[in-house]
Amino acid sequence: MKAANNNNKCPICKEAATEKYHPFCSARCSEIDLGRWFKESYVIAGEKTSKSQSEEDDFDQ
Repeated sequence: MKAANNNNKCPICKEAATEKYHPFCSARCSEIDLGRWFKESYVIAGEKTSKSQSEEDDFDQ
């Protein structure tokens, strides 16, 4: 696989990123990252709300 840039490293395994899977080195590392998003291992900081998400979902129904 061709490296996208020598300075770009895969955020999962730290191998050289490839053009096809950028910023990852392979489909495997890309899928690991996606799985972490699905499991909510990653969090994007934001303002806290007064209601929890489950309370808002109950209200909408």
